[in-house]
Amino acid sequence: MRRRRFVAITGAAAPVLAWPVRAQAPRIARVGILTPNPKHPRAAKVIQALGELGWEQGRNLAVELRSADDLPQRLDALAAELVRLKVDVIVAVQTPAALAARRATASVPIVLAGIGGDPVALGLVRSLAMPDGNVTGITGLGTDLAAKALELVRALRSPTR
Repeated sequence: MRRRRFVAITGAAAPVLAWPVRAQAPRIARVGILTPNPKHPRAAKVIQALGELGWEQGRNLAVELRSADDLPQRLDALAAELVRLKVDVIVAVQTPAALAARRATASVPIVLAGIGGDPVALGLVRSLAMPDGNVTGITGLGTDLAAKALELVRALRSPTR
């Protein structure tokens, strides 16, 4: 009889006992931003864009900003520091930061923000169609895109007869 009573009481109390588990604070996302220059506008734009998406520092977001103070030789150590801090993602601003982040980790996701050049030729991704690994983002493939744009203009201007 005692056992049935115990089961009935704990069964009835289970929702109340589980309440503290449900009331835990939301997980805070940790974003590492790696930049060669402390005044680079793209770092501030990343933080602003996250805010527009509902991410608020101190509430559900922690930003770890690391700048090499225009000393590119410091980027490797700063990238390794972000990995040790166990950030959820590294936003690499400019090519030197992206290369340092790539050297520092093969598991933490890296988002490219404004790199110059071809990420395949730089060794950041295997191919543009199938980047593989932990690197993604955008690039300024200006010369390749300019050549393609000229090709399209020529195709539009040529007679089809």
